[in-house]
Amino acid sequence: MAEIERMFLSPSLDEPTRLVTLTGVGGVGKTRVALTAAAALQPRFRDGVWLVELSPLREQGALLAHVIAEALPLADQTTRPMIEVLAEYLCDRELLLVLDTCEHLTGECALVVEALLKAAPGLRVLATSRRVLNAAGERVLTVEPLPVPEVDDARAGTADAVVLLTLRATEAVPGFTVTDADRADLVRLCRRLDGLPLAIELAAARLRDLPVRELTARLDDRFAVLGDTHGVTDAEPPWHQALRTAIGWSHQLCTPAERLLWARLSVFVGSFDVETVRQVCADGHFPAEQIPAVLGTLVEKSILVWQPTGGGERYRMLDTIREYGAHWLRGLGEDDVLRRRHRDHYLDLARRGDAAWTGPDQFAWYDRMTAEHDNLRAALDYCLAEPEGHIALEMAAALWFFWFDCGVLKEGRHYLDQALAADTAPSPVRVKALYACGLLLISLGDLPALEERAAECTALAAHFGVTERSYAAATQQLRSALRGDEVQPVPRAEAHPATDGRAAPVTFIPLVALALVAQSHVFIAGRPEDAFACLDELSTACDRIGERSLRAWGNWIRAQAEMALGRFHEAHEHARAALLVKHRLREGVGSGMVLEVLAHAAGATGRHTEAAWLLGLATQLWETLGRPQAGIPAAVAAHQVCERRTREALGEDVYQHAFDAGYTIDLDTGIAQALNPASTPLS
Repeated sequence: MAEIERMFLSPSLDEPTRLVTLTGVGGVGKTRVALTAAAALQPRFRDGVWLVELSPLREQGALLAHVIAEALPLADQTTRPMIEVLAEYLCDRELLLVLDTCEHLTGECALVVEALLKAAPGLRVLATSRRVLNAAGERVLTVEPLPVPEVDDARAGTADAVVLLTLRATEAVPGFTVTDADRADLVRLCRRLDGLPLAIELAAARLRDLPVRELTARLDDRFAVLGDTHGVTDAEPPWHQALRTAIGWSHQLCTPAERLLWARLSVFVGSFDVETVRQVCADGHFPAEQIPAVLGTLVEKSILVWQPTGGGERYRMLDTIREYGAHWLRGLGEDDVLRRRHRDHYLDLARRGDAAWTGPDQFAWYDRMTAEHDNLRAALDYCLAEPEGHIALEMAAALWFFWFDCGVLKEGRHYLDQALAADTAPSPVRVKALYACGLLLISLGDLPALEERAAECTALAAHFGVTERSYAAATQQLRSALRGDEVQPVPRAEAHPATDGRAAPVTFIPLVALALVAQSHVFIAGRPEDAFACLDELSTACDRIGERSLRAWGNWIRAQAEMALGRFHEAHEHARAALLVKHRLREGVGSGMVLEVLAHAAGATGRHTEAAWLLGLATQLWETLGRPQAGIPAAVAAHQVCERRTREALGEDVYQHAFDAGYTIDLDTGIAQALNPASTPLS
């Protein structure tokens, strides 16, 4: 770790290193070393240290820049390539990016890292990979196994490998202590495992069942059988013999049910919960009621990592352990079967989220889908790689709510574009996918693409029924809104009544139609008083079904209408109500637009210091999104007016001090203050 710090920071070097790659065999502790070094280095980087976990990305290198942006406070919502957005964001920042587990994406990582280092002089990158990236300027450090004493003497207990084994044994076995009688066996066990941390942790988990001496003797007996790496082809470079042996022995000592579940769990990426495991992994050979108990024993044996979260218990598997399970799954001939089950489960999840989103459980669905993001991505990749009917198009379209309302616009466009290109046959699901594209394109501000998608949607919908015509009419509304044309109401026959529950259930499309018409009255026609009828209808429908996202959009529009009519207190209250929901759903553009209204309202009521602070907070947020005020001309002009008046009221020095306080505060903390009616920053 001292060597990493020296490479990055030493002024004695002719040319300080900007990219360090930690290499080594699986299980040697590359991630542990990287995270420890990053924690020590954090105070040296003005803009912090950021961890980017790449193992869940699998083979989808096209999304590498998106995943880096997700790890940063960067949720760009423009049409620019994400690599350009990243380069611009990082260009004047001083920070350390830790890219963890790069071996399956070395070529893509090299290209992205080279581009970012060229654009950002203050950037440093620490990568972990079993293979070097072969990027320009890369310095490679090999992470060696933990030191193991050559002989058993008084100092043996202080060797790193023995210390780790003792620590893990103490955690696994209550009351475990090292005695003079078993110290030699501990040293011999560490030596047999070549000091590999993962192998040591797996062995320590067996001490619940066996004393140290017997454990060591049994491991010696199994080296000849389990030590070769023949048949393990998905680990590069080849697995270390000691790790292969430790994992193989752990596998051999598992019960048949544990071995089967271990193999089947390898289809997951990222984390997963017990109910999902039941749905994907249980069948006639493995009853669902056994799943929780077997998950527990796999945690005890260090095969799984247990992760308690605010949304419930989740589990994950280390990459090396997952690779071993995947190898056995292929040997069982179940690889494709389980991947299809995985796909079908997440397709069903997308369908259920699609049906339930416009209702009372949006926050719960937001939490669920963000927790499952890695697995949703993997399921979509499988759909695209293994085409079957319209499944890829259906899943990408069903996830419209995740892409649109949960701030995943650019990735959603990526998957919808891929699915539409791969499945060009006329179909009802294609109409829905074109509409889903329209939702993303209006948020991204891409009018040419929206014009093209809207035209196809309209032409195609004519061949199908009323549902498809409603998608087409709604897409044309989106097109009009982005063009700046006055938005016309969608005919009720095509939009489904928004408030007449006897005729049809309340659905997303008619609620969006109401919001777009109200927004058109305020921003395009200049008749804010005409917006209230649509807004009242929208809020009544949303309240009746417990919908929050569109209700918040309506609150923002209402706040703008109240501002235009000079009712600033009412505007402030509606804006606060909108911010509460938009921030909870991490909807960046909505949060930014609401902060703008709060700043305007504060300035209009004489709270100029608070207005400057809010402008700083909004500017911080806009920088993560790429388009200040979402590129809307009227919003840009309103921002400029508010800024000019606030500067004039406060004077340059006071204004800048308040603005900087909002610009530099932690974003979540700042928004929490903006939501607190008793909070008046710097006033």
